[in-house]
Amino acid sequence: MNVKITDKDKIEIGGARDLYGIMQRILLRENEIDREKEHFWMIGLNMANTILYIELVSMGSVRATQVEPMNVYRVAVLKGATSVLAVHNHPSGRMIPSDADKDVTDRLIQVGKILNIELLDHLIISSERYMSFLDTGLMDELEKSVKYVPTYQIEERIRKQVLEIKKEMEKTIKEKTDKLKETNKKFKETADKFKETAQTEKSLRIETENRVVANLLDKNMTVEEIAAILNLTLKEVEKISKNRKL
Repeated sequence: MNVKITDKDKIEIGGARDLYGIMQRILLRENEIDREKEHFWMIGLNMANTILYIELVSMGSVRATQVEPMNVYRVAVLKGATSVLAVHNHPSGRMIPSDADKDVTDRLIQVGKILNIELLDHLIISSERYMSFLDTGLMDELEKSVKYVPTYQIEERIRKQVLEIKKEMEKTIKEKTDKLKETNKKFKETADKFKETAQTEKSLRIETENRVVANLLDKNMTVEEIAAILNLTLKEVEKISKNRKL
């Protein structure tokens, strides 16, 4: 049953508080007898999150109401709603969702996915306060449920997760490989620089030894004396002496 809404109610819904402001007025419009029964409403929104309609889909007993998800979405499809909101009242005033409340929300989420009409939130209301499934994290929790997900969707979800894991692994391997290549490149550059430095130091050492040996020979020191002073072997000193004479 469509609920008559005024232009005042045709607003953009920015959150649970906005929705409760409207639904509280609707609940208070009900006569006292009907208010003691559970009502279940569906609110359809367009792409701008503006209310298209409010429909009372079920009215039950003092403790419960029956909701059939496919019938719930019938009006949403006909009116071209891009998303919907669910609202029901607890005559007791307790804002604690029952297992049945969670169960119907779970089913509505999954049917909405099939129809590409997102269930944004589910509110439990009384004439004085409200509780939001979205604000309390229950929507996120139920989004992960697979209780009412068709088998093919579970398989597709698993395949998607496997592909995401594979891509992440490939990305990690590539990053580590690139890092290893960069490390090896730097190591090679360091090794080449060290080798070049070592060769330069060796050349300088040999040149210095040659000059020192030459100076000492000019001072008429013996090969044995020079070897002892410079901590060189006799062969090394003799080689330097020989090269000097050539």
